[in-house]
Parts: sequence; C-alpha cells; structure tokens
Amino acid sequence: MIFLIWLVAIIAAVLLYCRQSYSRFSKYGVKHLPPVPLLGDMARVFFRREHFVENVMRIYDSFPEERFVGHVEFVRPMVFLRDLELVKRITVRDFEYFLDHAVVVDKTIDPLFGRNLFALKSQEWKDMRSTLSPAFTSSKIKLMVPFMEEAGDNMIIRLKREIQASGKNYADVEFKDVCNRYANDVIASCAFGLKVDSQNNETEFYKMGKVASQLTFVQMLKFMGFQCIPTIMKFLKMTLFTASTQNFFRQLVTHTMRERETHNILRPDILHLLMEAKKGNLKHEEDNTASDAGFATVEESNVGKAATTKTVWTDDDLIAQAVIFFVAGFESVAQAMTFLVYELALNPEVQDKLVQEIMENEKRNGGKFNYTSVQEMTYLDMVVSELLRMWTPGIALERMCTKDYNLGRPNDNATKDYIIRKGEGVKIPTGAFHRDPQYFPEPHKFDPERFAPENRHKIHPFSFNPFGCGPRNCIASRFALCETKVLIYQVLKHMEVSPCDKSVIPIQLEKSSLNLIMKGGHWIRVKARE
Repeated sequence: MIFLIWLVAIIAAVLLYCRQSYSRFSKYGVKHLPPVPLLGDMARVFFRREHFVENVMRIYDSFPEERFVGHVEFVRPMVFLRDLELVKRITVRDFEYFLDHAVVVDKTIDPLFGRNLFALKSQEWKDMRSTLSPAFTSSKIKLMVPFMEEAGDNMIIRLKREIQASGKNYADVEFKDVCNRYANDVIASCAFGLKVDSQNNETEFYKMGKVASQLTFVQMLKFMGFQCIPTIMKFLKMTLFTASTQNFFRQLVTHTMRERETHNILRPDILHLLMEAKKGNLKHEEDNTASDAGFATVEESNVGKAATTKTVWTDDDLIAQAVIFFVAGFESVAQAMTFLVYELALNPEVQDKLVQEIMENEKRNGGKFNYTSVQEMTYLDMVVSELLRMWTPGIALERMCTKDYNLGRPNDNATKDYIIRKGEGVKIPTGAFHRDPQYFPEPHKFDPERFAPENRHKIHPFSFNPFGCGPRNCIASRFALCETKVLIYQVLKHMEVSPCDKSVIPIQLEKSSLNLIMKGGHWIRVKARE
C-alpha cells in the first residue's frame, strides 16, 4: 500500500513538472507541438516510428513563420531555433551565454566520457580546447595521410578479393561495413599508433570500437538520462561506456605511451601530439593552409588559440580525448563516407566527372597523391560539401544556457520577450537548415554545383554548418574531411560503383537506429576499373 502511494505521488509530481514546463512556452506565445507526457516530442522516436532526422525536420517544418519554437526532449524543455541570425548570436556573438553542451556526466564515475572535450564545461573546456587545438592544424594532418592511404590500400585489396570470389567481374558489397573498417583502421593508426587491417582480419580493436561507437537504443536512453535527470544518473552510478570498454582503451593508451617513452619512439600521430600536450610542448603555430582544407572546414576561434591556464593533465584526461576522437571518427565519418559512395552510385554523371579529376591528378603527380594534391581538387571538395549538406551526421547541435538570456520575441505577433533561463537548452537543427529550400533550392537533389567557387557567394551565412559553428565547433574538421577525401579518391581510382538489386532507392532511413543507417543495408555494386 505504501509503495502504491509513493508511486502515485512520484507520477503526479512528474506530470505536474511536465505541465508547468510545457505551459511556460504557451505563456510567452512560443509555439510548440503537443508534447506527450514523459516523452515530449520524442514519442515517435522512442517507439521507432520516426527517425531522429525525420523528427527534427517535422518540428522545423511545422512552424515556418517562427524565429524559434518550443521543443520538449522527453521531460526537458528546450528552445528550437529556426532563425539563422539567432544561430549566429548564440554560437558566436553571445557564445559565453551558451558555452556548454547539455550532457552532464559525473567525471569521477565515468572519467573517459566526463573528461573528454565534448563533455567538459566552462574554463576546463577552454583549457582543453586550447591545449589540443595545435594538434589539428593542416601541417599536422598532412603527416597522417600515409596512414590513411595504407588503410585505403587494404580496403581495395578486400574489394578485389570479393570481386574474385564472386566469379564475376563485379561484386555486391555492404559498403557500410567497408567504411566502418576503413574508419576503424585510420583511427587505430592515426590516433592510437596501431597498425591493423580489419578489412581482411577480424581484430580486437575493431570489435571494441564497434561496441564503443554504436549508439544503441540503451545508450540513447542513457544519453538522454544524462541530459534530463543527471542527479538520478549520478546516484545510480551510470556510465556511458561499459567497464570492459573503459579498461580496454585505458590499458591500450597507457601501455602505448609507456612503450614510446621507454624506447623513445616518435610517430607523427594524435597520441604523440597528446603526449606532447601533456608535457606542455604543443604550441600554436600560424596555419597558412587553413583555407585550403575545404569549404566545409571550420576555423579555430580565439578561444582555441588562447593561452591555457592549466598545464598539468592526467593520464585519464589524455585517454578520454583519445577515446572521444575514436568514437567521433569511427561512426560519424563512416556514415558520411557510406552515403557519399551511395550518392555517387546513384548519380553516375557526378561520379564520372570526379573520376576525371582523379585521373588528371594521377597524371599530374605521377600516380601519387598527398595532402596538398588532394586539397587542390576543387570538384572533390564540391562533392564532399554537397554530401555533408544532404547527409550531415550532426543533424542537430545543442547548447546549454549558462546565464539568463533574452531571445526576443518568437514571432511578430508575440507581445513578450522570451527569457531562456540558466540551465535550459537550445537545439540548432543543422540538418533542417541544410534541407530548407529557401537556402538550398531543390534540397533533395544531389548537386555539387551548389558549392562551385562561382556559386559559394549564394550560400547564406550559417545555413551550412556540418561541423558546427562558433568556438565550440568540431576541432577535427580538417582530419574528417581529409579522411573522407582520401577514401573516395582511392575507391574511385580503382572501382566503378553502381546500384545493385539490393540497393534501396530512394534512400530510406532505418527508424530503429539513431545513426544514419539505411533501411535494407548499404548495398553497392563494385567493378574494377580497367
């Protein structure tokens, strides 16, 4: 009986909280969709009737005249932005009001996530960003291209083997698996200093990487829990990574660092740069090639270039950064590469034009390529930019308000300004801006010409942000762009890609996954070029 009374009381308290949270939007004339108690606007995602991409698009398209609308993520009310000028204000001009991400992970319970660059807050984030920023300049990344090329060579060996095994002059390949393994091998080499070939061998690193990077339904609930009920998550000592995953990466990084220090091993990879950062030896330098990294590249802000106030980092600090680079570089980059190959298969005229540029580069450079020659390929950059517009892995960005902020009025008919309170969240629907016809005509058409040098002036500022915007943008945008370009260069140099009987056309997203996964798999036909 007492248990039932407590249960009813808890349910009543939660429903009352939800009602008060939802009514605040209406009080200030902020429009919003009718929320479902406890699930808010996420009910269709929770019950797998709608992909997260579709959820964001539905909210965005429901209120075409609003500057911002109300959004309830489970029980957490947020402001959903629709106005690009507001995006600029929040991410750049008034950045200090929205410095942090909303995820609250206890650093003592889960240090590998709580201590990484994504989760750190306030001055700790500024210090870590400033410390790591010199590791991701073009001059550092160009030294890692040979590692990417080696991973690509192993990928081509695998594709040729599958063609030979088919008994035909082509093979139908699940290309998400190919891209997953390529991304895994690149990160293993560039971040952890490991030489692995998961294309042709099942490695322990690949198995653990899949576990760490896959956003399962359970992990999604945990992630939402860290955002909505951080106190309860801390009480329950919940962690995003399993104990076995944490132990694997901790032992791997500490063992590798110890070996390098003992034997004075120097390898130009991210782990070496992290070790240098720990010693205080990593300094900012003038990056004159920054603008050559690609149109989608984000520039480092003064926050990232500022002198750090902290000079001592623990091993857990460095391990946490290595792990988040792996998680971000594994799944999100693999998604982008998979969809790029798929779009090229569906658009042979784009593929042919890109192949022509690749072959011209081969002839000009004697059959070799490096960081500089790849970055000089204009059409390749146009193709990758269009891919990131249509299928950006970061469909939405979030920021948490750190001090009360006046957003102004949501529309011309509202009579009150809306004050977003400290601790409340803001969602920036990047993917929705990318698919808004007022910014990108015929948004569902794969058209790299949008990003031709003579057309770039037509792109509205802040309408194209695949790597975020403002000081808290993606620190590794150059790395991700270079990795993607190297993969597609090697694939098209050796292979012709086209749809097969298993290809799903048009592309449909798998509603049971929060990742960009195609329903029915990512099947592509590959045929060796003459």
